[in-house]
Amino acid sequence: MNEYINLDLENIDKEHICCAIGDPKHQMGVDNKKEWIKSKLKDGHVFRKLNARGKIFIEYEPIETAWVPVNGKNYEYIYCLWVAGSFKGKGIGKELLEYAINDSKEKGKSGICTLVSKKKKPFLGEKKFFEHYGFKVVDTIQDYELLALQFDYNETPKFNDSARLMKIVNQDFTIYYSPECPYVEYEVNELTEYAKENNININFIKIDSLEKAKNAPCIFNNWANFYKGEFISNTILNANSFKKLID
Repeated sequence: MNEYINLDLENIDKEHICCAIGDPKHQMGVDNKKEWIKSKLKDGHVFRKLNARGKIFIEYEPIETAWVPVNGKNYEYIYCLWVAGSFKGKGIGKELLEYAINDSKEKGKSGICTLVSKKKKPFLGEKKFFEHYGFKVVDTIQDYELLALQFDYNETPKFNDSARLMKIVNQDFTIYYSPECPYVEYEVNELTEYAKENNININFIKIDSLEKAKNAPCIFNNWANFYKGEFISNTILNANSFKKLID
């Protein structure tokens, strides 16, 4: 039987948070992510992981306080469900999602939702996996879709109007990011140095509050790239991938 751990204030400092295990360059990002989780626990934030050394977890919280440009009432929002490597194909993803569904029902929620895409994109869940459990598309922006599993007949969640713009005024390459992902901090620092060395303008906008997250000008989970005012992807970039993208 699989053993799982829910992070709380008592165990979070000694537990790993899955994504950036054992990689010293991401330690600052891991620390920031843990501090962010600590600040969100009071909102009902849940980070549940397999008690093993691997990238196996689900992360969700009430939609009212979730750092995404999605509005709704009495729903849970799944930030991420990740089962990697040798742990795939063992029913762990099923157990994690069913836990979140049952937890939401026990809390009296009206449903649970998450962000996916029509075509496979990085750091987003598999649409077909969620559809197997009854999730249905309730809103769409370009290739991105909001899936929801309803428990009652309350109104379904929707993307905020600001997110539908998928545009900004600034014409420089612009990156919106947040401490939700432990990979982000290192890549922001690397890109900052790369921009300085190559005399390139990269505009970084940190999403560091619920208000900023709810009013993001695009779909947003933890990273968004804009160029010449247009949203181009949610891919987390390093210096090499940035250079290839610009070239």
